[in-house]
Amino acid sequence: MKLAEALRDPVVLDLRGVVDKSAFMDRCATALALPRWFGRNWDALADCLTDLGRPVALVVTGWQAYATARPSDWETAQDVFATAADTSTTGLTVLLALGTPRGTPLGGSDEEGPASLG
Repeated sequence: MKLAEALRDPVVLDLRGVVDKSAFMDRCATALALPRWFGRNWDALADCLTDLGRPVALVVTGWQAYATARPSDWETAQDVFATAADTSTTGLTVLLALGTPRGTPLGGSDEEGPASLG
């Protein structure tokens, strides 16, 4: 998959306000327009991500609060994303947005203002 091609129409998974697995799965189902049979569990998400039917650039925004609230689930989510990206039949690239300012087309983050480097 060519990343530039997929980035022309990225899928944004906005996780702002998500602090549990149920809400995470609901956001995935909505953002990715997953089928009705999606079981809202890690195995079902992995199955859906590996066969999305087209090249997809998935941009995950606002994930910091979920990662803090449920670090084990966030680690599992990252593993699922990585494995799906490696094994996708149509091409999947997952990008984690780091501090996208609020109000931008890619959603935003839970963080206040830009980070300082010193």
